[in-house]
Formats: sequence, C-alpha cells, structure tokens
Amino acid sequence: AMGVFTMDELVKLVLTKTQLDEATAQRVVTIVVDELKAKLPKAAASQIDAVLAGERPQEASGFMALLSGLFKRRA
Repeated sequence: AMGVFTMDELVKLVLTKTQLDEATAQRVVTIVVDELKAKLPKAAASQIDAVLAGERPQEASGFMALLSGLFKRRA
C-alpha cells in the first residue's frame, strides 16, 4: 500500500494517541476529514473519500502520500 490510512485506521490512531472514547475519536476524525475535503479541490476530496474507504486509486498521486505523511508526522 501507499502508506495511507483508512478511516478506521485514523480512528484507531486517535484512540491510541489520546484518552478519547471511540465515539469521540470517530467524531474528531470525521470533523477533520470533512474540513480537509471542504478546503481542497473537489477532485482531491473525492480521492480522500476513496482512500479512506480502503481503495487505492491508481491516480492517488503524491498528494495522497503527502496527506498521509502529514497525519503520520502529527501522530
């Protein structure tokens, strides 16, 4: 895989790095992802949806790797 996270993996990451309960971690991840998608071009937002659903689109360029890297650095 390209080193990107699925939505469930992001929630698990938040759970392991914080003292939040699972429902709150899910809300936090959803809020962050929704904000990212709202601020990015529509094509990028659809790629985020695809990758977080577990798909590995061929056209998921360096942008998705960069986005994944941002999450990993913050972890």
